[in-house]
Amino acid sequence: MLHDETRGGDDRSPDAMAEPRWHALDVPAAAARLRTSSAGLSNDEAARRLAHDGPNALPQPPARSIAAIVLSQLQSPLIYLLLAAAAVSFLLGEYDDAGFIFLVLTINTAVGATQEWRAEANTAALRSAIATVARVLRNGAVKRLDSRQLVPGDVVLLEGGDRIPADLRILEANEVQADESSLTGESLPVDKAAGEALPADTPLAERLTMLHAGSTLQRGRARALVVATGSRTELGAIAGALRVPAAKPPLTRRLDRFARMLGFVSLALVAAVIALQPGLGHTLSETIFVAIALAVAIIPEGLPVAVTIALSIATRRMALRNVIVRHLPAVEGLGACTVVATDKTGTLTMNQLTAKRLWLPQHGFVDVDGAGFETRARLHQDGVTLSETAHGAARALARSAALCNDADFDPEGGAEGRSGDAVDLAFLVLAVKTGLDTGLLRKTARRIADRPFSAERKYAASLHDHGDGHVLHIKGSAEVVLPLCEGVDGDHVLRLADEMASHGYRVLAVAARIVDRTDDRGVRPDLDGDLDRLTLLGLVGFIDPLRPEAKQAVADCRRAGVSVKMITGDHAATALAIARELGIADRPEEVVTGREVAAAESGSGARIATASVFARVEPAHKVRIVEALKQAGHVVAMTGDGVNDAPALHRADLGVAMGRDGTDAARDAADLVLADDNFASIVAGIEEGRAAYANIRKVIYLLIATGTAEALIFLLALAAGLPIPLTAVQLLWLNLVTNGVQDVALAAEGSEKGLLDKPPRPPKEPVFDRLMIRETLLSGATMGLVCTAAFAWMIGQGLSEAAARNTLLFLMVAFMNVHVFNCRSETQSTFRIPLSANWPLIAAVAGAQAVHVGAAFTPGLRDVLGLAPLPLSEWLLLVPLALTVLATVEIDKWIRRATKSAARSNAAGGTPGDGGRL
Repeated sequence: MLHDETRGGDDRSPDAMAEPRWHALDVPAAAARLRTSSAGLSNDEAARRLAHDGPNALPQPPARSIAAIVLSQLQSPLIYLLLAAAAVSFLLGEYDDAGFIFLVLTINTAVGATQEWRAEANTAALRSAIATVARVLRNGAVKRLDSRQLVPGDVVLLEGGDRIPADLRILEANEVQADESSLTGESLPVDKAAGEALPADTPLAERLTMLHAGSTLQRGRARALVVATGSRTELGAIAGALRVPAAKPPLTRRLDRFARMLGFVSLALVAAVIALQPGLGHTLSETIFVAIALAVAIIPEGLPVAVTIALSIATRRMALRNVIVRHLPAVEGLGACTVVATDKTGTLTMNQLTAKRLWLPQHGFVDVDGAGFETRARLHQDGVTLSETAHGAARALARSAALCNDADFDPEGGAEGRSGDAVDLAFLVLAVKTGLDTGLLRKTARRIADRPFSAERKYAASLHDHGDGHVLHIKGSAEVVLPLCEGVDGDHVLRLADEMASHGYRVLAVAARIVDRTDDRGVRPDLDGDLDRLTLLGLVGFIDPLRPEAKQAVADCRRAGVSVKMITGDHAATALAIARELGIADRPEEVVTGREVAAAESGSGARIATASVFARVEPAHKVRIVEALKQAGHVVAMTGDGVNDAPALHRADLGVAMGRDGTDAARDAADLVLADDNFASIVAGIEEGRAAYANIRKVIYLLIATGTAEALIFLLALAAGLPIPLTAVQLLWLNLVTNGVQDVALAAEGSEKGLLDKPPRPPKEPVFDRLMIRETLLSGATMGLVCTAAFAWMIGQGLSEAAARNTLLFLMVAFMNVHVFNCRSETQSTFRIPLSANWPLIAAVAGAQAVHVGAAFTPGLRDVLGLAPLPLSEWLLLVPLALTVLATVEIDKWIRRATKSAARSNAAGGTPGDGGRL
């Protein structure tokens, strides 16, 4: 009985006391704790509690304003450097420099803010995860209310198909099953009952007397007591975990380190100039002017824009491959990841229970093709079509299971044509595969009585009038059904059932018995013990089938050097069987359970980091798994579709949610969303992410090599006592003409071959790594030395400073336009990359050269820039000089390729001459 008094005058709210573990209380204790009655709450009391506790909704973070999104685009060390350079330029009266830098920042901010604003607008809020209508007892009468108005102490009524609106303690239950896969990861429905108090430490997946917000009542009817709403629910606890600041994407961390390094180098070079200038007889104002010019040369003003555009281009490419990007820096994150920790149910599997293997007496094992609700499939034994008698036996089994069944399935009706328990639906699909018309079958074999499945009985039975007699059909646990059968070796069949279970199948037995018309013993409620002398029709093995592309996707991840960890709420044996089929794990020691994860929380996470499969896990365990992998030095991409995945998605370096069947909570917590719920799209994302990062490196290579050459020209000129090679305005023009468009076009470069055949970058590898340092120093030194030598020669020949600067500026533009082709690949020869692969780059180079030549003929502009047209004789000298950087880099690439090839040959035990073959 419920507590029969509701004391509306008591000022204490139920949550004023310590929140109890509701599953650890029996019904009277829970009701007394909540001060409710069997008729529910009164309207006045419910209103008072609603005012005190607030609506039954998850707390929603305030939506980011446009101003906040814009400001977030400016929070980068590189942006800080550019702002500082612009401010100093403005104070010193270099308004052109300051204006150009501010223009660059404006473009970058606009592009990035627009992308993130669209993502924010298209992302559903977490609160929709529990938005529903509930039938509630108020003043003893049933009312339909918005679930936001529920309060602790309410009594709600539920039927199959209803969304659970809050955390509930079951009061009465009639054949209740709930789908809690989005919370626990358990792929099969869970039986629920009123029951007594459970132990306080009962895991979430085993709290059989509770129903939780965010799950669904799949079948049955229930009357339940609201014990927790909003943020106090298990769903609310998950939402609370999302309030922890998310990890920065790998690209953001790398660019931040790069910007800091660039800042230190810039300050060091500026300090060197300031130290050298007075010794050369320059005034303080001239020294500051040169230092500012050098800062302009070193700092790549166009880098933020180029990176943003590179990421935007990759975003569009990913969208075409069903990967939706919510935050720009996450674009290349998949390419950087070293581990993909993936939820099983609905991600690697189809979340559609399927009968895949039968065992028939006298005929042995039979395989069933098809997955999910696919009905056009055959039954066979080792690829051989079944004999007529074997097919008849399979059809007899399917007929009994289709009659002892409460689901509805229309093969032509799509999602609208199917409803009911997942096991019952799988049995109906099996019946159609054997050639049965289930609708006609039910009409010709009228049901007389039934006994629905229950967790206590572990079987379901129904009696049908087949016209020529009554037949009792029964399906259920093999351990329960087999002892009721005659003429069968029960121990042998149980061993077969165990063998099937060890391969990941959920096994049920099907049996039947002809019942005399006058004999109703098999259907009377008190005759469980009289269900005997059954004929065993066979065993059925069910499995949640793998997505067809999942196994190949896992193999592709491994080829790319990315390990895959499977996380599931299933039992360890089932999880290992599925992992073996996917190629994720082979040995039991590779499986870690949720209890082991919890036990390791205060100790070493090494066991977690080395495991490949995690079974029986809860939401908190998933977070611990992600953190242990990160502590082990991995860049972690976590995939999932359920509410229970949201905290781990939030904590991972890259959260990847399912977009079609995933929950709003998962999508809200993720950085990337798979529009087709296809695990194989992750491989596409890895490839596009690596391509995006490669293009960003190409842009950085171009810009830093340019800055290195300009800085080297200045330093060598100062050291040699030469005039300032280029004015600040000329430097600004040079950066605009050579980097303003080419770097953007370079960011659109297509993917290079073999990106998935390389291991992921080491997590701590900087953007400016050893290879880029080598490339930058080589190309920058080539351009800097040639230009300095040419400038010194011109000054030595008696050319005026203005004329020498004019020719030097033309030479620098030519150098940069040639060098951009070096940057198309860090390893492949420029001559092996077709020009047609990036027409925008060709147009950018031709346009930049034309703009610079045209500026020399444009009145006003040529005076500001100090430009004048060059005679053909000087062009004939400049072009060969500009090509020296192409020759130098090509030679270096050839040396690196040859060295790498020789190393591979030696590692294979051969010689370069024999191709490495033994």
